[in-house]
Amino acid sequence: MAELTLLYFAWVRERVGRGEERIERPVAGTSIAALLDTLASRNEGHAAAFGDRTRLRAALDQKFVPLDTEIGEAKELALFPPVTGG
Repeated sequence: MAELTLLYFAWVRERVGRGEERIERPVAGTSIAALLDTLASRNEGHAAAFGDRTRLRAALDQKFVPLDTEIGEAKELALFPPVTGG
């Protein structure tokens, strides 16, 4: 079974209740947004973390990508709030 490691940061981690989890890699053609729909249906914490997509950013295998990106053969998906600097 091919796995996908999900990494959660900042308030995403707080709402989900953990910093990391491993799931079976979704079927070919699945986007990050579609995976978030599935995860949001798990429980209230996941729903709270993934309900407002405008407040989320993603990185597949440590590369920033839009949420409509297909997961493909990636091994790691990181989800976090937008990063600001200054």
